[in-house]
Amino acid sequence: MRRIRDDLIDSYDEELEMELEDRTVAQLTGAEPPSCSAQDKEHRRQYFRELFRLQGELVKLQDWVVSTGHKVVILFEGRDAAGKGGVIKRITQRLNPRVCRVVALAAPNDRERTQWYFQRYVSHLPAAGEIMLFDRSWYNRAGVERVMGFCTDDQYEEFFRTVPEFEKMLVSSGIQLIKYWFSISDEEQHLRFLGRIYDPLKQWKLSPMDLESRSRWEEYTKAKEIMLERTHIPEAPWWVVQAVDKKKARLNCIHHLLQQMPYQETEHPDIVLPERVRHEDYVRQPVPQDIVVPEIY
Repeated sequence: MRRIRDDLIDSYDEELEMELEDRTVAQLTGAEPPSCSAQDKEHRRQYFRELFRLQGELVKLQDWVVSTGHKVVILFEGRDAAGKGGVIKRITQRLNPRVCRVVALAAPNDRERTQWYFQRYVSHLPAAGEIMLFDRSWYNRAGVERVMGFCTDDQYEEFFRTVPEFEKMLVSSGIQLIKYWFSISDEEQHLRFLGRIYDPLKQWKLSPMDLESRSRWEEYTKAKEIMLERTHIPEAPWWVVQAVDKKKARLNCIHHLLQQMPYQETEHPDIVLPERVRHEDYVRQPVPQDIVVPEIY
């Protein structure tokens, strides 16, 4: 029982490690951390309590998807530092990675640039009993590619002409398509970029494209408005997540996601641990010391 208790505490420690992302710029730059009031502590307890509850429901959703053979694609779009990765981490944290997988594609290579635009995304679509989370998706063409000049005007218009038909085909084939846009303010993005600049654990998140997006805020805003207007279709509508408050955005998105499928708790047979079988003629051989990882800690 003590080992079980220790494992439970370890799982909480993992949650605390993830919460390091929420350090403030003041703390990162050496200023005294603000005192944590009783109200702040209670809000944090409520956040974790609700997060654990929602993650328990996600496990039930996963079991239902597997048992019914449902196919789900979820797109996460938004500005740089909008919190897409944070909510994806919380969704996948307690799920089976063979059932719920994340797709985060790099920039297309020379060969992929000559393909049908949707081709490299099609290979990542789900089979029966799978959930695919796209950390950015084919909507790159409507956003970063448009703003940064990585596509021509003809390619841009062709995307808007074909993407509704492409998504209708996905839905008619039995794939449920859910699209989220994470919305943050100019000031909030500025603050989060500062956090990445001063935190050595998060500097890898800053790319030249991220920095360029700061100077093109209004262009990205116009591109987003056009994208939502031209691709908000009944078969696959957009859902906007207010993401200035990271914790609320995570909870709201997961809660909304759970409402999109008529999942039910799946019954499982009782699990009986089999007895350990022992053979008198078996002797366990010692592990050679030269291949053992040194116990530094």
